[in-house]
Formats: sequence, C-alpha cells, structure tokens
Amino acid sequence: MRFAGTTDIDAPRERVWAFLTDPAQVTTCAPDVQSLEIADPHHFKVVVRAGVGPIKGTFTMNVQFLELDRPKHAAVLARGQAPGSAVEMVSNMDLSEFDENHTVMEWSSDVTVSGMIQQVGARLMQGAADKITQQVFACIKAKLEAPVTA
Repeated sequence: MRFAGTTDIDAPRERVWAFLTDPAQVTTCAPDVQSLEIADPHHFKVVVRAGVGPIKGTFTMNVQFLELDRPKHAAVLARGQAPGSAVEMVSNMDLSEFDENHTVMEWSSDVTVSGMIQQVGARLMQGAADKITQQVFACIKAKLEAPVTA
C-alpha cells in the first residue's frame, strides 16, 4: 500500500524538523505506543498495538533513519513483527519553507503487511490506515502550532 500527502504546518521548518526527527516527540502522536527505546541517534525500537477490525497484535518495530538532510529531507525504514503478522514501511518526508513561520511537508509511505492481519483485514486496511494517518498529522500540527512557552 502506498500513502502520500502534503501537510501545511504553521511553524518554522527547523522546529518541524526537530519534532519529526526526535523519536521521543513524534511517537507522542502515534496511537497505542506502549514503549520507546532509543538505541542511538539513527535507531530506535517502538512497541505499538495495531490491527484491523477484530485482528490486533502488539508489534515490535525496529526503526532506522536511512537519510537525514537537515532540515529538508528524511527517510525512515520501520520493520516489525507481531505473532502471525509482519509489517515493513519505508517513509520519506520533504520539508520546504513557505515563509519563515510556515512549513510544507510532502510525505509518502510504502507499507507491506503480511500474515494474519493482511489476510483477514485486507478490505479494512486502507480505511483504518487513512484514519490513523489523519489522527497522527492532526496531533503533529496541534503540537507544532501551539504557542511556544518560555
């Protein structure tokens, strides 16, 4: 499955970059994250509960930044497994400045799911993924567009 879009964020590009490339910050916008373990600046592990319809599992995701071109481009590889299912996701984001306080993020994710979740939930996957994507980006925008407190 491929997902892509553009998101406008009323915040400086450097602030958007810092948030999106900090696992401790960005995972606060991902639903059902159970734990985060940062190994080094380019690798982290996240445990997340995910599923489609009645089929759910706890995925252990190993995440690696493949490319970091501050503050313009990042590419991420995430691989994970749950009992009977697996997922691999390659995501890219490009940040451009509309002006000094407005950032445009173009993003894409290619996701491969296998196992029980794919077999049972294939019909429901696109809708569920779209809903989660909307929630994640709404959270990111809300956090980045909130007034900065001293």
